[in-house]
Formats: sequence, C-alpha cells, structure tokens
Amino acid sequence: MGSAVERTDEHVREYLIYRGFTNTLRHLDSEIKADKEKGFRVDKIIDQLQQFVQSFDLFGLKDYWLYLDKRLFSRLEDIYRTTVNKLRTSLYRYYVVNTIQKGNLEKTQEFFQKQALELQGQADWRDWFILPFIPSPEQNPAFSPYFSRQWADTFLVSLHNFLSVLFQCMHILKGSFDAEVQKMMSLGEENEQLCQLLFALQTESRDPKDGDEVVHHKLPLYIQNMDRLGDTELDLVTSQRAVTITTTPSRNFFSTFLTQGRRTPGKTQQMNCGSSPSQAVVGRKEPTTNPVRATSFGPYATNMMNKAFSFFKETEKKGETELGETSGEPPSSYLTSRNWEGGVSMEQAFIKLSQEEYGEHHSSIMHCRVDGSGRRVASLDVDGVIKVWSFNPIMQTKATIMSKSPLLSLEWATKPDRLLLLGSGVGTVRLYDTEAKKNLYEMNIDETHPRILSLACSPSGSSFVCSAAALSRSGSCDSVPQICIPASGQLLLWDTKTVKQQLQFSLEPEPVAINCTAFNHNGNLLVTGAADGIIRLFDMQQYESAMSWKAHDGEVYSVEFSYDENTVFSIGEDGKFIQWNIHRCGVKQSEQSLAQDATGPFILSGYSGYKQVQVPRGRLFAFDSEGQHVLMCSSSGGLIQRLTSGEPALEGVLSLGGHKAPVVTVDWCSAVDCGTCLTASMDGKVKLSTLLAQNS
Repeated sequence: MGSAVERTDEHVREYLIYRGFTNTLRHLDSEIKADKEKGFRVDKIIDQLQQFVQSFDLFGLKDYWLYLDKRLFSRLEDIYRTTVNKLRTSLYRYYVVNTIQKGNLEKTQEFFQKQALELQGQADWRDWFILPFIPSPEQNPAFSPYFSRQWADTFLVSLHNFLSVLFQCMHILKGSFDAEVQKMMSLGEENEQLCQLLFALQTESRDPKDGDEVVHHKLPLYIQNMDRLGDTELDLVTSQRAVTITTTPSRNFFSTFLTQGRRTPGKTQQMNCGSSPSQAVVGRKEPTTNPVRATSFGPYATNMMNKAFSFFKETEKKGETELGETSGEPPSSYLTSRNWEGGVSMEQAFIKLSQEEYGEHHSSIMHCRVDGSGRRVASLDVDGVIKVWSFNPIMQTKATIMSKSPLLSLEWATKPDRLLLLGSGVGTVRLYDTEAKKNLYEMNIDETHPRILSLACSPSGSSFVCSAAALSRSGSCDSVPQICIPASGQLLLWDTKTVKQQLQFSLEPEPVAINCTAFNHNGNLLVTGAADGIIRLFDMQQYESAMSWKAHDGEVYSVEFSYDENTVFSIGEDGKFIQWNIHRCGVKQSEQSLAQDATGPFILSGYSGYKQVQVPRGRLFAFDSEGQHVLMCSSSGGLIQRLTSGEPALEGVLSLGGHKAPVVTVDWCSAVDCGTCLTASMDGKVKLSTLLAQNS
C-alpha cells in the first residue's frame, strides 16, 4: 500500500505542477512531511518510533502510539486487542531498556513516575518498578533477555510484520491501487490487440471479389482516439410506454462506430462477421463472477459475510431440500430450480443471502433506482412521494421529497451521483440535492407537452435527455391500453451546466411520446422506445437519428443496451422480450414471449370487485454486471433468468419472491461484490435481495 500511496502522491503532484497550483503544491508537500501515517510506509513508521526512543521523547512516543491506536488499531476486532497491548508493552520496555543502556537514569525514573498510574495495576509491569534501583539490570536473570540484541530485533520485526498485514487487510483506501494499475495495463494491451484486429479486418474488406461493391466505413474523428479505460458502469434509464410505423436505414459508419466505442471485453474475442441474424455477438465478454471479499474491517463487508455464514449454517442444519421454502413459491435459495417456461433445471449461479423490506411508501411504486455508487436508492410512488434511502450498513431513510405538482419520473445524475433529476406532470424538471435536501434549480420544459415521461443523464454528466408528452389521449389507457392513440411528444437535450435547452431531436415519422430512454457506456448513442412501437437510435455526436425500426405491436415499455452494446433489448405492450441487432436495422437476434405479470399492464385485485390497473412506467428488466442474467417482474417477486443464444431465449435461474402484490419495476446494483436486486410492487413495498454469485 505504501508504494501505491507514493505513486498516487506523485500523480497529484504532477497534476498540480501542470495546472500551476504552486501554493497548493507547497501545502501538499508540507502536509506529506507532517503525515503521521508516513504514506502507510511501515519502515518509516518504525523509524519514527525508533527516533522517539533514541531521543528519549516519552511524550512524543506515547502521543504517536495513541494516534496509531485511534487511526488504525481501533478498526480491528476485539480479538486483536491483546496483540496490540502486548506490542505497546514491548515498545515501552524497549524505551526503558534504551535509557538504561545509554546511561540516562534520569529518563528511566521519569518513565516510571509518569507511567505509574497507568502501569501499577498491570501484572506485566509489577517487577519492573525495581529496575532503576538495580545496579546491573542487564545481568539480572529477570531482565537480561530484554537487554539482548536478539530481543530488540525480534520486537521490531514483529511490529513491522503486524503493521504490514494490517495495511494489506484494512480498507483505508478504496480499492487496491496495485490491482487497478495491473488491470489498466491489461486493458490497454487488450485494447491494442482489438484495434489491430479491427484494422486487419478492415484491410481484408478492401479487396472486392467478383466485382462486388464494398462499402468502406470510416471512423468519425471523435471516435478514433477513444479511450475506454477508467469508465464506470452506466446507470441505464427507465420508464414508460411506447405503437406503429416506418424504419429508417442505418448510416454506413454505424457498424464501425459501435465497434470502437463498445465496452472493452475481458479478453480478446474472435469477431464473427457472418450475416445470419443469429450470428455471434461481436466482442462478447466471457461471464465471470467475483468472490465476496469481506474482512473484519468495514461494516458492509462484515454484514455480508455474516449473512453468508448464517446461510451456510442454516443449510447444514436444515438440509438443502428444506432451505428457503415458502408457501406457494419455489425454494428461494435454489438458483437452479427450473426454467420458468417449464424447461430443465440449470446450474447454480447465485445464492440469495437475505431479503429486506423497505415499507415507507403508502401507494404503488412507479420508479425505483439505485445510484451509480450503489449507496442510495430513490423510489417514487403514484402519490408523487419520493423516498431517498440507503441500505449500507442498515436500511435508513435519508430524505423525503413531496411536491405540489405530480411527479412522473426520476433519474440519478451521473456526476455527482448525489443529485436527482425529477420530472413532473406540469412540464418542469428539478435537480435535487439529496445530501443538502434542497432543490438546486428548476427548468420549465414545455407547456404544450407537460408530462415528463423519461429522463436520462449522459455518462459525462454534462447534459440530460428529457422526454415530454402531451396530455390528451383518446380512450381509457389504464383499462384498455390497446385502443389508446399515441400522444404527441418531444425529445429534448438539456445542458446541466447552463440549464438551457440545447436542441430538440427529430422524431420521424411524427412527433410521438417517448416512453423510455437509455445511453450507451460513453454517451455516443441513445436508444429510445416510443408509444408508436418504434425504437429509435440516435447518434449523440451528430445529434441525429442513426436508425429506427418497428419493434412491437403496441407501445415500447422498456429498452436497454446489451452488455457488449452490439444489441438492444426491449419489452413491449405485445408481451415480447426481443433482442435487436443494431448493426443490421430491425433484425431480431432472439424473441421470447412473456407473461402479463412481467410486461404489464399490472393488475391488483381486492375484495368487493376492487381492481387497480397500472401501466408500466419504470424499468421492467435489469442486467447483472456481466450482462449474462436479467432480472424481471412477476406477480410475487423478481425473477432472475439467464440469457441464452438458442430457444428459448431465457432460462429460469432464481425466484426472489417475497411480494404479495405484482412487482412493477426492478433494478440490479452490482457496485459491490454482493449483487443487490431491487423489486418494487403495487402495495408500496420495495424488497432488497442480496445475492452471492457462485463461481462457475
């Protein structure tokens, strides 16, 4: 850790020099010199302690050890307190022996005078109070071992090893710098190999055969030097509904545009250039799972390991056949179980460690989203009440947002991730600070299109996309959605810094309400699903439509990019879950029919003929961190299914269960080693299920 801190300090120093922040640089150097932790360099900490001993600075020695105790040792579990106390005792003895060896008896007597109250009740020091009065203590059998060179060296090595292990285990810094450096170097090499492979493929395509015309794709200038290193997972967006018509041919540059900008795979992939609709996806990353890393340091890691321990203890006690059984539901901890369409069982992929309930809402949930850091959740109900809450280490409400005007949509800002974008039903969008608990500013979008159906923040955080729709619709959309006439709508791009509208996108063949929006990882592409059943893909560098196609019979409810961003997944009013190849406009790669409780409209029935119908508004499906599994809605909880390349397109993995009302929106957070699934239902309950990924 010490070398990593030094390397980080050097990067900061170089940055300050580059920016010309000389005063800040001077302050940084002075504070580094006064740093008591010595940049987490164990050898320097040992040198500092020895310096106090050699200079007979008892006050400095005690003060420095007290600092280490409060800063470092207090983070340890109680079982290590004995070890810390023994090291402190040995350090004081090392100091006393040094005063006698140097002939400074005045400092020896000073030590016992100042430490008398602290040490007189300790059995380890009972015989040491006679030390100043013994003529030759180094020859006394009781004290002679402490005057040997071997004892001093053993003590210093033990202290050195203890501190070294402590720094390696404690999460004082977030993440492992050394691991990150290796990862960046590895990704850089893989990126170079992929670029060479892409160049070779493009070179081969320049030799036309049999007189066939070859179309050459040229990378746009803003793509050629794109660097994927350091990008984070993008929180894709949610929302509402989408019905009919037309396809726009794709741009010639589009295939190359996507190839250069997609997520970097975990290892070099072989590209399949076939033209079959079922062709292998380019650049697909092999699924991997991260083992849970939990130590006694940090409440969240400890909490997760306790849950895992409790799970395995219960398994041993009850037996796997009894584990997690609930009335009317499949065993919730069985990740194999069965295919939800009646197929064969699968291999285990996840273990459900726990399920907690957030019950602060009093009406049906519309949206439920976790922020990019995985620390906060924002949930919006049909009464327009927003709850911002955390679940690490305990479930706790952080803020409650209520508005005079109805709220229809929400989205977390990308930078900083504590900010929320809130869309209303009166044509306004607010930016809300969840920590300061106040509105930063409010934007008036369009009076003629007051319903803000969807919000999506660009990964750069500099802009956001806003979908606004008109009020009027023919027919009763809640009860008989198929006779609804799509409302007019607008898709607008707003600058978050200047708080001004940048442009309005062209929605061909006619202005229509956009129900759902999602950016790709770098913000170069935007996919939208509309009320006319059309999916539109926009080039966010040229701010124009790249392609569009008729996707569903009825509205498009939810749309997301795949993990490798070669395809787009969508759920529509026709009850179908479809994967689309975005390199070939309107070509399906897979299609799966879903039950109504997975696609909506959602129905909650009660006594005396009571019936509540809710059209989908939030995210209907969410992927895990590797894009291999998808979380969907159901009548009794979330369903996790695995994506396949054959028929059927989905294979059942795990039923999360726990709900007594239909689940209407989901989210899957993989910001921590233990994946967290959010399922929100029509009774206002949000279930937070913690999963442990199994190594395959």
